[in-house]
Amino acid sequence: MLTRSTVVVAGLVGLLAMRASAQAPASAASPREIRYDRAEQMLSWNTTRLVTGDEVQPQWMKDGARFWYRNKIRQGAEFVLVDPVRGARDLLFDNARLAAAISTAADTSIDPLKLPFRTFRFAKDGDDERTIEFRFGKRRLTCDIGSYKCLAADTLPSDVPYVLSPDRRWEAYAQQYNVYVRRRGMAADSVRLTTDGIANWAYGLGDPTPQQRLTPRLAPRRPQIKWAPDSRHLIVSRQDTRDVAVMPYISYTSQRPRAFTQPYALPGDSVIPKPGFHILDRESKSNVRVALDPAPAQASWNLSPRDSAWNATSTRAYLTTISRASKMAAVYEVDAASGAVKRLVADSSKTFVELGNPVDPTPNYVTEDGETLFWSERDGWGHLYRFGADGQLKNRITDGPWQVGTIVAVDEKAKRIWLTGRGRDGDGFLYHAQLYAVNFDGSGFQKLTTEDADHRISVSPNGRYIVDTYSRVALPAVTVLRDAATGRVIKTLEKADVSQLTALGFRGATVFTVKARDGVTDIYGVMYLPSNLDTTRRYPIISNIYPGPQVGSVGSWGYKAGGEPQALAELGFVVVQIDHMGTPLRSKAFHDSYYGNFTDNGLPDHITAIKQLASRHAFIDIDRVGIFGHSGGGFASTDAILRYPEFFKVAVAGAGNHDNRSYNIYWAEKYQGVLRRDTVRRSDNFDSQSNAAMAANLRGRLLLMHGDMDDNVHPAMTIQVVDALIKANRTFDLIIAPNRPHSLNEPYFIRRRWDYFVQYLLGATPPDNYLIVRPTDAAVGDGTTPDDDGAGDDEHEAPPIIP
Repeated sequence: MLTRSTVVVAGLVGLLAMRASAQAPASAASPREIRYDRAEQMLSWNTTRLVTGDEVQPQWMKDGARFWYRNKIRQGAEFVLVDPVRGARDLLFDNARLAAAISTAADTSIDPLKLPFRTFRFAKDGDDERTIEFRFGKRRLTCDIGSYKCLAADTLPSDVPYVLSPDRRWEAYAQQYNVYVRRRGMAADSVRLTTDGIANWAYGLGDPTPQQRLTPRLAPRRPQIKWAPDSRHLIVSRQDTRDVAVMPYISYTSQRPRAFTQPYALPGDSVIPKPGFHILDRESKSNVRVALDPAPAQASWNLSPRDSAWNATSTRAYLTTISRASKMAAVYEVDAASGAVKRLVADSSKTFVELGNPVDPTPNYVTEDGETLFWSERDGWGHLYRFGADGQLKNRITDGPWQVGTIVAVDEKAKRIWLTGRGRDGDGFLYHAQLYAVNFDGSGFQKLTTEDADHRISVSPNGRYIVDTYSRVALPAVTVLRDAATGRVIKTLEKADVSQLTALGFRGATVFTVKARDGVTDIYGVMYLPSNLDTTRRYPIISNIYPGPQVGSVGSWGYKAGGEPQALAELGFVVVQIDHMGTPLRSKAFHDSYYGNFTDNGLPDHITAIKQLASRHAFIDIDRVGIFGHSGGGFASTDAILRYPEFFKVAVAGAGNHDNRSYNIYWAEKYQGVLRRDTVRRSDNFDSQSNAAMAANLRGRLLLMHGDMDDNVHPAMTIQVVDALIKANRTFDLIIAPNRPHSLNEPYFIRRRWDYFVQYLLGATPPDNYLIVRPTDAAVGDGTTPDDDGAGDDEHEAPPIIP
């Protein structure tokens, strides 16, 4: 008997199959080889809809113990309330009754399982748990979830992004280069706190990027402001870019092309952005400059589990700074009254320092009595150290050949820390984050999670409970409620259901281990195979590369529910992602392995890994190897086909930073070093990493793609490669995407990648102009991470920019 889910899945498969059949030309290769309909099913914006119960993001309530979350179900979503004290999991409200109330108030029709909000807030700052508030279109709705009655506000909510004060009575916002405050919801009651903000030296919010000016409908940017606990003082960023050289951009699609510029410091520049901060007083309207003299290359407020830049008494703020080329990092204490600073702790390296594990948030934490819990790789591994208020080391907190991830919670009274870590001997796969607890003095070390899986943790504000979502590459997510003291599972909240995905014949990825280029070091990767794999056939192999060094090709080591690598596999390829030497989450030496040598890109490890896999699996054709990537991956894939033309036959490179002399100083100088010019030889230490310099080596097929309004990786870098290829008389292919930013994860560009590999690596004829359809409600990712093929990503407004 067919169930409802079977009918839904069968309908989706049938629809895509009919579309593919209608679009495929008569001369195309057999459907077994050219399965664009099948590949399209495996894109993340389709597969994520077929997985339920896998997204739990707890929203903690005012009592510090209870929480609610939005839970995906087959037909839509439900909202769940959890009471850890009672061990209860209940629905927060009746979707059908609430949908009816919203429909009446908004004069529209609402699907009960597709409510018009993903999040909301309780009224009266969380005190009224009977009433929820949310934005619906341009109106704000208030709904009583007891009586199921809703009211639509007569006035529109403000479109100006603001930062709410801790007492929830004040809103701070940035406008016309200055900072204003107003009583909450009182747009006409604004008070100006700064008066001297100007272009390229603004308070709280820098000038919009060229892409933001070109596309003003983009989400408003949130100002960089942190309120003190007293709801009177604020610390505000103010970066000076007035004398920084600019990069130009041109949008060509209007009748008269539009020109834009933005300040953009390059390696070797003598003038770079100067970060600054000011302490503002809402009552006295005083403005005190923080005395960071001389200005570091980068600075931000000290992020900690309490997400505050301030101490509890609002007398001190904390900043983390980084020197140019990331040679030194330091934590500073700021006196709120005078702006004077005191260095609490610092770290340095001959290569580069990290502010914590690159994949996790900054873990440094300053206690109320001035002690600093500081993350450092000074002994070759990322560990926590405890420094006193006088800046002297009191003790190390963790040690051993493993990597601390981040601090997730601190109990200052009990002097206990909850933290994540990877790679402890006997604690499972080295890339899986586990949860631990330890005392300030290093005693009482305790492992709180037991499953060999990657754990994502949220700790309750009262410190008693943990929400833990864990998964592996081949294990769907499980979310449990734990006791924070013991790690004991109190209740299983959700288990991801992948049966709809399985019904499509989804094969899923597998983890493999090979030896690195040195023949000794173990490196790990993920392999994607066609769901109808025939081991008697031979399949081309494609490496989906992201070189890092700030992240690896695999990205998250959690469950892989589709994505472009799986989609390509369905077209008749073996696809691999490899976390090569030079990527993070392991030792400092492993991460440093190609510091100062961007020409490496981890490619020697990809080559040796593919050769080892081919020796294990007869179905891999070692004579047909392709590679693709975006941004840093575009740089690496072009490097691959030019530097190793005998091995890589086809490459597709999106938005590559092909010459890092034209990329921002924060990333380029961190991993390559400060640019040093040799005036006699007319060269510099960046010369060897230029892809344009190797253009004459091209023997295979290369497709270059770039958005002409990419204000992260400038399109000039791709044009420079094009110029060199033309001068070398080499044949290549190029797509310039009009008005596109850094991301190129649109259906058209995905399809062109597929076409290129099908034609030149598989040796088949792709269907003519196959149309990939992205669901209308699917978010568009920014393309900066290996896992991002359109599932969405957070906006990064502060450096370092990541290619």
